[in-house]
Amino acid sequence: MYFREKALEKIRYMRLSLSYLESKKGVKLEELTSNYELRSAIERNLHVAIESALALGEMIISELGGEPPETNREVFIRLGEIGVIPSNFAERLAPLAGLRNILVHQYNRVDPQKILEFLPRIIRDLRDYIEYVMIFLSESANES
Repeated sequence: MYFREKALEKIRYMRLSLSYLESKKGVKLEELTSNYELRSAIERNLHVAIESALALGEMIISELGGEPPETNREVFIRLGEIGVIPSNFAERLAPLAGLRNILVHQYNRVDPQKILEFLPRIIRDLRDYIEYVMIFLSESANES
């Protein structure tokens, strides 16, 4: 039961961050580059959403008795290998680990134009990720 509660908590944080990001999809580049608070909020919510997705993946892998992934990218790949998410979808998510690293460690290299360009896809992909995880949680609850 503890695992499920922690997993749902991560999903709650992801959904909260994704809702905020969804509300900002129409932001123009000029506004993003000139408004430090807006840019900070978008970057922070993007970081939280990705970080939550990674932590959730690590929890699932651990719960299933798998070896801890050595890299963040490997989290998504491993979830694809064990069937929690489709393998091709795992490959699509894997680059988010690199974006997370830029947001955390190379924040001065964040390209606002790229963020706006890829934001709709990132939101959609992370919402799909949540759906796959919810299916996994539902199926694992039924097996108990």
